[in-house]
Amino acid sequence: MFLQIIPEIQIIEETETELEPFYKVIIHNDHVTPMDFVVYVLKNIFYLANDRAADIMFTAHLKGSAYVQTIQRTEAEKRITRAHTEALNAGYPLKFTMEPE
Repeated sequence: MFLQIIPEIQIIEETETELEPFYKVIIHNDHVTPMDFVVYVLKNIFYLANDRAADIMFTAHLKGSAYVQTIQRTEAEKRITRAHTEALNAGYPLKFTMEPE
Protein backbone atom coordinates (compact mmCIF):
# COMPACT_ATOMS: atom_id res chain seq x y z
CA MET A 1 0.00 0.00 0.00
CA PHE A 2 1.36 3.35 -1.09
CA LEU A 3 0.62 6.52 0.74
CA GLN A 4 0.44 9.47 -1.58
CA ILE A 5 0.86 12.93 -0.14
CA ILE A 6 -1.01 15.59 -2.00
CA PRO A 7 0.50 19.05 -1.68
CA GLU A 8 -1.70 21.75 -0.30
CA ILE A 9 -2.67 24.17 -3.03
CA GLN A 10 -3.34 27.74 -2.22
CA ILE A 11 -5.47 29.73 -4.63
CA ILE A 12 -4.36 33.29 -4.93
CA GLU A 13 -6.72 35.63 -6.68
CA GLU A 14 -5.20 38.20 -8.96
CA THR A 15 -6.23 41.71 -8.27
CA GLU A 16 -6.31 44.14 -11.10
CA THR A 17 -3.59 46.67 -10.67
CA GLU A 18 -3.94 49.84 -12.60
CA LEU A 19 -1.06 50.49 -14.91
CA GLU A 20 0.65 53.80 -14.69
CA PRO A 21 -0.22 56.16 -17.54
CA PHE A 22 2.15 56.54 -20.46
CA TYR A 23 3.75 59.85 -21.42
CA LYS A 24 5.50 61.10 -24.53
CA VAL A 25 9.00 62.44 -23.94
CA ILE A 26 9.87 65.45 -26.10
CA ILE A 27 13.30 66.98 -26.65
CA HIS A 28 13.61 70.71 -27.36
CA ASN A 29 16.27 72.33 -29.48
CA ASP A 30 18.58 75.00 -28.14
CA HIS A 31 21.46 76.80 -29.80
CA VAL A 32 24.07 75.86 -27.19
CA THR A 33 24.05 72.10 -26.57
CA PRO A 34 26.39 70.29 -28.99
CA MET A 35 24.79 67.70 -31.26
CA ASP A 36 27.13 64.93 -30.08
CA PHE A 37 26.12 65.58 -26.47
CA VAL A 38 22.43 65.30 -27.41
CA VAL A 39 23.08 61.97 -29.13
CA TYR A 40 25.07 60.81 -26.09
CA VAL A 41 22.14 61.60 -23.76
CA LEU A 42 19.60 59.94 -26.04
CA LYS A 43 21.73 56.80 -26.23
CA ASN A 44 22.79 56.55 -22.59
CA ILE A 45 19.72 57.78 -20.74
CA PHE A 46 16.89 56.96 -23.15
CA TYR A 47 18.58 53.77 -24.44
CA LEU A 48 18.19 54.59 -28.13
CA ALA A 49 20.31 53.15 -30.92
CA ASN A 50 22.87 55.50 -32.44
CA ASP A 51 20.94 55.99 -35.72
CA ARG A 52 17.64 56.66 -33.93
CA ALA A 53 19.32 59.11 -31.52
CA ALA A 54 20.91 60.99 -34.43
CA ASP A 55 17.56 61.16 -36.29
CA ILE A 56 15.82 62.58 -33.21
CA MET A 57 18.60 65.10 -32.65
CA PHE A 58 18.40 66.33 -36.27
CA THR A 59 14.60 66.53 -36.15
CA ALA A 60 14.75 68.65 -33.00
CA HIS A 61 17.47 70.79 -34.56
CA LEU A 62 15.42 71.44 -37.69
CA LYS A 63 11.89 71.63 -36.23
CA GLY A 64 12.53 72.95 -32.71
CA SER A 65 11.42 69.79 -30.91
CA ALA A 66 11.12 66.06 -31.51
CA TYR A 67 9.37 63.03 -30.07
CA VAL A 68 11.80 60.76 -28.19
CA GLN A 69 9.70 57.87 -26.84
CA THR A 70 6.58 56.94 -24.91
CA ILE A 71 7.12 55.41 -21.46
CA GLN A 72 5.34 55.24 -18.11
CA ARG A 73 5.16 58.48 -16.17
CA THR A 74 7.60 57.69 -13.35
CA GLU A 75 10.18 56.31 -15.78
CA ALA A 76 9.79 59.39 -17.99
CA GLU A 77 10.28 61.67 -14.99
CA LYS A 78 13.33 59.70 -13.88
CA ARG A 79 14.99 59.80 -17.31
CA ILE A 80 14.22 63.47 -17.87
CA THR A 81 15.69 64.33 -14.46
CA ARG A 82 18.83 62.32 -15.27
CA ALA A 83 19.14 64.03 -18.67
CA HIS A 84 18.71 67.50 -17.17
CA THR A 85 21.26 66.73 -14.44
CA GLU A 86 23.76 65.40 -16.98
CA ALA A 87 23.28 68.49 -19.16
CA LEU A 88 23.53 70.87 -16.20
CA ASN A 89 26.76 69.20 -15.05
CA ALA A 90 28.17 69.64 -18.56
CA GLY A 91 27.03 73.27 -18.68
CA TYR A 92 24.31 72.85 -21.33
CA PRO A 93 20.65 73.97 -21.30
CA LEU A 94 19.31 70.75 -22.89
CA LYS A 95 15.58 70.47 -22.18
CA PHE A 96 13.11 67.59 -22.23
CA THR A 97 9.42 67.72 -21.44
CA MET A 98 6.68 65.12 -21.23
CA GLU A 99 3.01 65.11 -22.11
CA PRO A 100 0.24 62.55 -21.65
CA GLU A 101 -0.16 60.08 -24.49
